[in-house]
Amino acid sequence: MKHLWMVLLMLLMLPAEAVEQVSVVGLFSGRAVLEIDGARRILKVGERSPEGVKLLAADSESALLEIDGKEQRMTLGSQISGSYKAPQRAEVQVWPDKGGMYRTTGSINGQTVDFLVDTGATHISMNAAQARRLGIDYRVRGERGMASTASDVVPVFRVTLDRVQVGDITLRQVSAIVMQGTQPPDVLLGQSFLNRLEMQRANEAMVIREKY
Repeated sequence: MKHLWMVLLMLLMLPAEAVEQVSVVGLFSGRAVLEIDGARRILKVGERSPEGVKLLAADSESALLEIDGKEQRMTLGSQISGSYKAPQRAEVQVWPDKGGMYRTTGSINGQTVDFLVDTGATHISMNAAQARRLGIDYRVRGERGMASTASDVVPVFRVTLDRVQVGDITLRQVSAIVMQGTQPPDVLLGQSFLNRLEMQRANEAMVIREKY
């Protein structure tokens, strides 16, 4: 008998198999109808299915589930295939140079660019020579305007960049301005890129992270 209890205890301690597929087929206040690995389950809030899926909350619009220890909100007809994993958000750490400036290498429309991170710039900004090197036909595709700099108001061309990438973070359709002349000397990574992301300081590093 002692050996039997030990076997049962070992079986209980074995990890449950990961759920492979969950779909929502019905939603009600406080209840949800789920299909879990081919088996249909009706769960009330607080109940856990034999497969280990727990219903945390439900209404007519969505259900909040705990799947493999992680929370996931699902709507009617939505489905998760494979063992659920929380989405990973790309992030980049930018360290200051000797002058205390934050510089990083990225790309604009596939062309390599050395950026100066400038949280005070409203847009990604560059001078005319930099725009030509990147193949940006700002005179044809740009919109004329004026912009204020630290010392003057200057004519600019407003353009939309197809793709801007820094590390593993890629944003599309990012607004930028091209200034006539040689200013700014660096391509400024401004708020038209940064405000679509999360930013925080970690010691001396500036951490830029995807929002979703």
